[in-house]
Amino acid sequence: QMSNSSSISHFLLLPFPGTWQLQLLQFCLFLAIYLAALLGNSLIITTIVWDHHLHTPMYFFLMNLSLLDLGCISTTVPKSMINSLKDTRDISYVGCVLQLFFFTFLISAEYFLLTIMSYDRYVAICKPLHYETLLGGRACAHMAAAAWVCALLYALLHTANTFSLPLCQGNAVHQFFCEIPQILKLSCSTAYLRELWLIVLSVGLVFVCFVFIVVSYVQIFRTVLRMPSEQGLHKAFATCLPHLAVLSLFISTASFAYLKPPSISSPSLNMMVSVLYSVLPPAVNPLIYSLRNQELKAAL
Repeated sequence: QMSNSSSISHFLLLPFPGTWQLQLLQFCLFLAIYLAALLGNSLIITTIVWDHHLHTPMYFFLMNLSLLDLGCISTTVPKSMINSLKDTRDISYVGCVLQLFFFTFLISAEYFLLTIMSYDRYVAICKPLHYETLLGGRACAHMAAAAWVCALLYALLHTANTFSLPLCQGNAVHQFFCEIPQILKLSCSTAYLRELWLIVLSVGLVFVCFVFIVVSYVQIFRTVLRMPSEQGLHKAFATCLPHLAVLSLFISTASFAYLKPPSISSPSLNMMVSVLYSVLPPAVNPLIYSLRNQELKAAL
């Protein structure tokens, strides 16, 4: 037990359960997923940068998403792989602060960006004649910048607030990386109430974005279903389905991770769920986008 956070020099991350052989298996699995994510996202970024046909708002946002995915998986997975190989659980105090900050920053920027992408899909399908005016180069740059800056401020607020709490429940984090809920569990019983206003703000933000996405897609489907030609219908679905699939994967796994009842909570289940929302999407997103997308396939 530690008396306060000033005396904590490092945290202990939750190791993957099992024998050395199982840990080696986890290392290989993580390495495969990590390399797949690196390769897939790097390919998408390079292709979009090099191919002039892909210099459109949709691909500009997709490139941003790939950058965020690369950052997100690089924040959590390499440290876990190194620990598996060394058979250790340690992460330094500064390392934990940085991991929590970058993870919060990248995951929230990704959510904001997915929200903007639903607006892009809405304009493309419901207001195709105004697409160039509403989503010019400058407008897109401003939107993407807004997503990054808001996420940066949000992560700074959360990180500063989380690590300013006195920690008196030891230094063992029940997760394979440092994340807010797990650090809050280490805080003294009443201290986490200070984080409450930020949690309320977070829920509000998430809800506003979610409503915006739902409204966008309701409009999109209403327009799509009124389309007379089958070709137009097919093109609209091909445009929206990848984004919808990525969005669903992201929201469902993150919601389950944060909203599941404590009664079904166990360290191994928590770990499985966190792998689902922090490790899987960055590796799967490039696949989802490139499988359905003829232009991207041709460019690749």
